[in-house]
Amino acid sequence: MPPPADIVKVAIEWPGAFPKLMEIDQVSACACVWSLANHDQFALQHADSSNFYITEKNRNEIKNGAILRLTTSPAQNAQQLHERIQSSSMDAKLEALKDLANYSRDVTFAQEFINLDGISLLTQMVESGTERYQKLQKIMKPCFGDMLSFTLTAFVELMDHGIVSWDTFSVAFIKKIASYVNKFASDISILQRSLAILESMVLNSHDLYQKVAQEITIGQLIPHLQGTDQEIQTYTIAVINALFLKAPDDKRQEMANILAQKQLRSIILTHVIRAQRAINNEMAHQLYVLQVLTFNLLEDRMMTKMDPQDQAQRDIIFELRRIAFDAESEPNNSSGSIEKRKSMYTRDYKKLGFINHVNPAMDFTQTPPGMLALDNMLYFAKHHQDAYIRIVLENSSREDKHECPFGRSSIELTKMLCEILKVGELPSETCNDFHPMFFTHDRSFEEFFCICIQLLNKTWKEMRATSEDFNKVMQVVKEQIMRALTTKPSSLDQFKSKLQNLSYTEILKIRQSERMNQEDFQSRPILELKEKIQPEILELIKQQRLNRLVEGTCFRKLNSRRRQDKFWYCRLSPNHKVLHYGDLEESPQGEVPHDSLQDKYDLTLLTFMKENKYVRNWRAERSSIGHFVCSLPSLNN
Repeated sequence: MPPPADIVKVAIEWPGAFPKLMEIDQVSACACVWSLANHDQFALQHADSSNFYITEKNRNEIKNGAILRLTTSPAQNAQQLHERIQSSSMDAKLEALKDLANYSRDVTFAQEFINLDGISLLTQMVESGTERYQKLQKIMKPCFGDMLSFTLTAFVELMDHGIVSWDTFSVAFIKKIASYVNKFASDISILQRSLAILESMVLNSHDLYQKVAQEITIGQLIPHLQGTDQEIQTYTIAVINALFLKAPDDKRQEMANILAQKQLRSIILTHVIRAQRAINNEMAHQLYVLQVLTFNLLEDRMMTKMDPQDQAQRDIIFELRRIAFDAESEPNNSSGSIEKRKSMYTRDYKKLGFINHVNPAMDFTQTPPGMLALDNMLYFAKHHQDAYIRIVLENSSREDKHECPFGRSSIELTKMLCEILKVGELPSETCNDFHPMFFTHDRSFEEFFCICIQLLNKTWKEMRATSEDFNKVMQVVKEQIMRALTTKPSSLDQFKSKLQNLSYTEILKIRQSERMNQEDFQSRPILELKEKIQPEILELIKQQRLNRLVEGTCFRKLNSRRRQDKFWYCRLSPNHKVLHYGDLEESPQGEVPHDSLQDKYDLTLLTFMKENKYVRNWRAERSSIGHFVCSLPSLNN
């Protein structure tokens, strides 16, 4: 008959004796403890390095084969340590603090020690008790450092259980902990625990945040980032993040400016991200938090609507126009009638790709992205002026249906980037998804936008998109950006290079490959269905292409200097045997009748050229008709 499920076999150690194999009933209290006199002064404890006590709450977690230790009860142990750490003997005191730091990890012991007002005792030792020993530092420096280290370790472990409120600590204690950040820069253990205490104070108490902010400065923290100990660097960034996170809204931007002045970004890039060692998970999390908090500074502009009556804001739009077109007539120029200038502005705003040509300020009244989109556009125009002018002029000279509207694209792209980077959201407690490239530039978000707006324009051309395809283009651009970000590029230039390899054609290949790799699409019924309907689909595609060719389209002709001159129209005859084409003075509205197109091209000649391998000169002689012919489906198929 199998033993009851509540019975486990464990080995129990006793000082001065061999471990004894015993069966313990997890449902009732431990019989081995009951059999002792004064059994309330004893308890079982895990014999591994954790030294955690066995209690009514966790005894069901004991497994067969576990090794336990019979020892003094948590209350008895707490009482003894409370007395020992007040010993006048330095050696005894040091040993007691070492034991206290070890036992304090156990919540059962911690509760008993806190009930003895142990936290107050430790804070008093930090505030004043250690002063006596500082005089002996020259002759007892190692002992003093270890004593303070164990004291702070015990304090951190006890407070981590959340039993005592952080609001109970005095200014003297805060000042003392803050002073350790500077005094004990060479003592890693003291520095690490001091930074951990400061972080917890800031995160857990608004009052303590204000006091800590007065005692510690960014300048005092920066040197710790320039060291080689990654744990110290991690806690230093954690303190900076805590101060950043808890700062009032009106102080947050001020703190960001201080961080910029102290060159925090470049220091982190040099001494943390590009250091010759791997970044552990905790450091990655703190870098992610700093990244999120930095981008969250954009939230105010993202949620600010443009005031159409604000002249300073309107001047930004005027500046975009001036840079793009180098207008001879500035807004303050009195020459020309008001109506003429309004007409000129409307024309230029349309070329800039705004939705509201008359009053483009109305395009920035939607939040998000609000004024952040206009900020990005102005940054792009000023810091990447050649690329800005090229994009605007290139699109303003295209046909209306094929132009990529810079204004509308910039607004939607800014909104998309804010969604990708989760601007305005609090950092996750478990995420460590930081991007090294955002630490390589002081204006990383703006530079990120500048790269992506050029990507959008490139993808628009690759897709031969029209205004009706706007949302489709944005979806492709988002996929390109997300795929490039997953590779964690180390710099913005590397990110740009990744995007160059993710053309629209490549995205289509990736999508197709991913679809084909899905198990459902490889199943036999799907493959049979695909084979069955493929001829019908191909025929449908062929007919669709032919119908489009019969409908015809209008092109712009290029002269010898590559300048767009006249218009040119071409369409396929209904019997699919002849191409009708001819020059036009202006872009037509609707279809052009066959009778209006003077020239013809016999497609039987094209078939001969394709089949005759010796005919090679036709490419050199190809005129505008050749570009149209290239798009024809195979007549033999």
